[in-house]
Amino acid sequence: MNSVFKALADPTRREILIMLQKDNLTAGEISENFNISKPSISHHLSLLKNADLIISERNGQRIYYSLNTTVFQDIVNWVLNFKKV
Repeated sequence: MNSVFKALADPTRREILIMLQKDNLTAGEISENFNISKPSISHHLSLLKNADLIISERNGQRIYYSLNTTVFQDIVNWVLNFKKV
């Protein structure tokens, strides 16, 4: 869960997640929306993937990224079941 919250703490990664809500995208398509280097986008995608927030799938020469909705459901359940001690 810590890796999820660490990944969500960055505004660029949150913006990537918002983009992936609409469509599955390649790293190149994602990078077109930011004024940062492609290696930086790859780093953000790696952190999101390591937190299981996104899934990658190869289609020929391209790798498409999509949301892993299961993790988001787990986060919502955790928040809804959170109890103060």
